[in-house]
Amino acid sequence: MNARAAAATAARVLTQLRRDPRTLALLLVVPCALVTLLKYLFVDRSLVFDRIGGPLLGLFPFIAMFLVTSITVLRERTSGTLERLMTLPLAKLDILLGYGAAFALAATVQAVLVSFVALTLLDLSVSSPAWVLVFAVANAILGSALGLFLSAFARTEFQAVQFMPAVVFPQLLLCGLFVPREEMARALELVAYALPLTYAYDALERATTGNGFDASMALDTAVVAGCTALALALGALTLRRRTA
Repeated sequence: MNARAAAATAARVLTQLRRDPRTLALLLVVPCALVTLLKYLFVDRSLVFDRIGGPLLGLFPFIAMFLVTSITVLRERTSGTLERLMTLPLAKLDILLGYGAAFALAATVQAVLVSFVALTLLDLSVSSPAWVLVFAVANAILGSALGLFLSAFARTEFQAVQFMPAVVFPQLLLCGLFVPREEMARALELVAYALPLTYAYDALERATTGNGFDASMALDTAVVAGCTALALALGALTLRRRTA
């Protein structure tokens, strides 16, 4: 592994993100706007906002980072940038770590910002603010890892956006946010336990209403971390030279 090569790749990706105002708005403005909308949607029912606001602090960054990462990496592939990188004396691990570090940093900034807005400016009340922040960051990084992996299966930005209803929306519906999983059909409940966002949601819900870090939260953390690592590993397999 060449740390300088990975850092250079990360710096280049971050520079591209900084120069794209629409992407910056999607990263930094949209999640904050959504949580603000949620606050005033339940302006007369603060208990509802406190109950669902914590989990959504992680789900909003997950969605945004999935979309930004998949489209950004797809541009790298289709523009030939990734192809040129693969001709340089760089290991796949260096390139992957560079992309991963850049999107992880962007995910961290995004999650910290939306958590700050919700917990301070919007008076969101949760049991463990620190753990909510940690899991919001972890969910954003998970979204980045999945976006990095799935970008290999899209040829255009429109196709990348289509992964939202195909991959993200089913996880949102089945994670337990809208309907408790035990009230779902048994087949759907079993599917839900095979999806990473289920454990991400559970961790955030426990951080919102629970009494701190416990064995269940540790299991959720391990699953989210494992799914992130697996997505990055599978993403590494897609980093290969292609010819048009």
